[in-house]
Amino acid sequence: MEEILEPSDPRELTTEPRYMRGLTDAQREAVETLDGPLLVLAGAGTGKTRVLTTRIAHILATRHIWPSRILAVTFTNRAASEMQERIVAMTGEDVAGLWIGTFHAMSARILRRHAELVGLRPDFTILDQDDQTRLVKQVLDAEQVDPKRWPPRVVRAAIERFKDRGLSPEQLKPSDIGDLVDGRIGDIYCMYQERLGTLNSADFGDLILQCVRLLSENPDILATYHDRFDYILVDEYQDSNVAQYLWLRLLAQGRRNICCVGDDDQAIYSWRGAEVGNILRFEKDFEGAHVVRLERNYRSTQPILTVASTMIAHNRDRLGKVLWTDVQDGAPVQVCVVENGDDEARFVCSEIANLQRRGASLDEIAILVRAGFQMLLFEEHLLQEQIPYRVYGGPRFFERQEIRDAIAYMRVIARPGDDLALERIINVPRRGIGDATLQKLRAFARARSVPLCDAVLDLVETEEISARPRQQLRNLMADFARWRADAETGGHVELVQMVLDESGYTDMWLKASTPDAPGRLENLKELVSTLNDFGSLAEFLEHVSLVMDRERRDTGEMVSLMTLHAAKGLEFAHVFLPGWEEEIFPNKRALADGGNRALEEERRLAYVGLTRAKQHVRISRAVSRRVFNQWLAGVESRFLRELPAEHVETIVRTRRHGGTGWGGGGFDSNSNGGRGPGYRRLRAGARRSRETPLLRSGSREPIEVGTRIFHEKFGYGTVTADDDGRLDVSFEKAGDKKVMKEFVRPA
Repeated sequence: MEEILEPSDPRELTTEPRYMRGLTDAQREAVETLDGPLLVLAGAGTGKTRVLTTRIAHILATRHIWPSRILAVTFTNRAASEMQERIVAMTGEDVAGLWIGTFHAMSARILRRHAELVGLRPDFTILDQDDQTRLVKQVLDAEQVDPKRWPPRVVRAAIERFKDRGLSPEQLKPSDIGDLVDGRIGDIYCMYQERLGTLNSADFGDLILQCVRLLSENPDILATYHDRFDYILVDEYQDSNVAQYLWLRLLAQGRRNICCVGDDDQAIYSWRGAEVGNILRFEKDFEGAHVVRLERNYRSTQPILTVASTMIAHNRDRLGKVLWTDVQDGAPVQVCVVENGDDEARFVCSEIANLQRRGASLDEIAILVRAGFQMLLFEEHLLQEQIPYRVYGGPRFFERQEIRDAIAYMRVIARPGDDLALERIINVPRRGIGDATLQKLRAFARARSVPLCDAVLDLVETEEISARPRQQLRNLMADFARWRADAETGGHVELVQMVLDESGYTDMWLKASTPDAPGRLENLKELVSTLNDFGSLAEFLEHVSLVMDRERRDTGEMVSLMTLHAAKGLEFAHVFLPGWEEEIFPNKRALADGGNRALEEERRLAYVGLTRAKQHVRISRAVSRRVFNQWLAGVESRFLRELPAEHVETIVRTRRHGGTGWGGGGFDSNSNGGRGPGYRRLRAGARRSRETPLLRSGSREPIEVGTRIFHEKFGYGTVTADDDGRLDVSFEKAGDKKVMKEFVRPA
């Protein structure tokens, strides 16, 4: 009989599954750690999606459980679909029973099974935001709340915030209520919930909040799901809000096999209700939790990762990790100092053109801004240079709702016969002019073959329209007549600002509490500021028409223009990061509202921007910048001072150094690139731009607190404080400003 030899190592009998091949040690640890709570700290570009999908495939392959015993939660339907497709590709099996989807989708699935326990029927309707707003309006009308003082969308947004924080009407405290709806928000919230129940409806916040209530109040139901789910996996845990956190805590109390994947350094959505504290306290919430750090990056070069890691290390509220890569070579992060915002946009477009000439794909180039209002200058210059671009995550500047509305007002002033423009804003902001009134106006205009504006003027003198809309239309036509008269005698910039204010349009967005309202107001301010570049309103409107026509013709490869918030999860070979100045980035409004917590989130946003780049990062800042029609001294962002000098190369391009134009050499660290004498290049690791004055003092006298100084833009003033060369100055005419010491001289 032939002897059967036993292998010395049992592993020799097995072949490693295909799905495990190529994993790093850290990734393998995250996949194979199946028992107990696990936190996977996945840095940018470290392959977290592969870890999540491989972990599910490994659970199915080794634990031999049904897919229906796994709950995988994502933040978008697209992420859920991609994850399911990858799992199928890895395992080659049908995983249709897998519970995978968004927080809201999974909560709705649970709620429909037990709807009666929270006062609903299984066929309940999920309301969208428009339906929610209308329902809130019904409640406000019933309570005789003035909709002008408390617009329904503002009240709806307040209720949404309560639900994101896991607060039912009964749980509100006086500090939560404040002066919302004159202190009546608790009652309004309660009545809104009662109306939802009567209609057998739930809003998106209810899907999670009611699910939390269901599981909290029914231990037997909770035990059922503890038994059902052997494993729970969560993606992008740093973006979860309080209600989602409570939901997960309840479901994970059973077997405690919960795996949360996220990156505390990329927590940038607090304005949506996300709570970074959820991921920071994971080890406290789940005693004995194991933490795996994914730090090997597959996207960027080492200089980029070192710069990003050094900067984010200044945050205190973080768990800590340091990204690294096998790609040790790479260009330093480049910082360009320019004269103003126009020069910055011109510089970026010039560099993009250079990259394109050297064979770079426009699809691999991105301009990432902190705030939407910054986009306009770049859009203008990209169009001038005939560089195709797309605005990612939203419309282009002139396509934005608030900009189209403002331009519609201008069009009606300049061209009273522009029916489309008048129809757009005839009830914006709301004036009580409904569809029935508008249809009557259209029919009258067609019958008389006159413009809609003339039809309004005729009909308001009759009884054809009911009293309230008739008076509103009469007032609106009187306003347009006055504005046209002002247009003939005054400046068009002041006119547009007056129109936005007197029409109530600015006030409409001031009262809106939606997360995008402040950004819309900033866009309107930038629009008014842009009018300075045109000689008349007619000239501006013609420019807009040409711009929109050119935009529609763009096809093929395009540069991506977007905010830093929209860029998360994306990657590009070449990334431009403009506007790194105090008050722009970090954002002044964010710091005013959130203090140090907001500063740390701003720094995380800068980290996200840096880590989008695969090959090159170009940061830029302006010496001065016109923001919302005011010129500001460009104090360099504190984030620039946190970058490691040995991996930063600084280029100074200002008129103070004699520069006269933009060259065509592009970024080439080995040459001047054909630029004019205005370029001053600092080698990587040289002294930073804040240590190399752009404009030296005209005197050797020391500038100290109390010194009277002169600034070429703001005039004479007195130094009140000195923070490492950043001076607080009380100017005689310009008021209190922050300026750099290099830009003043003793008076």
